[in-house]
Amino acid sequence: MKLLKELFLDELADMYDAENRLVKALPRLAQGATCARLKDALLAHLGQTKGHVTKLEQVFALFDETPRKKTCEATVGILKEGDELAADFKGSPAINAALISAAQRVEHYEMAAYGCLHEWAGLLGHREAADLLETILDEEKAANETLVALARSGSNEEALHGSAKNGSAAGAIKAESRREDRASALV
Repeated sequence: MKLLKELFLDELADMYDAENRLVKALPRLAQGATCARLKDALLAHLGQTKGHVTKLEQVFALFDETPRKKTCEATVGILKEGDELAADFKGSPAINAALISAAQRVEHYEMAAYGCLHEWAGLLGHREAADLLETILDEEKAANETLVALARSGSNEEALHGSAKNGSAAGAIKAESRREDRASALV
């Protein structure tokens, strides 16, 4: 009979594979971005993702396990869709919105997985492992919030109107002006 510890270790191996895949995928996403702030955010998260790999290795060690990967089919699929979006919208005003969408899909999957792993580690009596997993979860949430802010500060408007260029201040100001115009029209 399989119990929570086996499920935990199985899901930990799944996320270890996912994070290793993301270490390879994030530079590709960043390369496709035309917005400097998006590119910087993706590359900053790459650094965090490398740290996640190390933290997962520490969690394995806390359970006296050797780090192992189990193919994360969800991440494989999400990354494949992200690559397709990037290819389909390359060179278009919607490229940054497409890349943000792809990155957010990954973040949401990771938040769900790390939320479970954090809780399970606590139930299994491994406070140090739970703390490491909570740190990763917090970083994934912060990365998602950064993506939301980038989308709202111009990438979505650029995709809608094609007017913001490279996340420029002028494009962001125009986008903000359009948001204010729409808001005042609703009042």
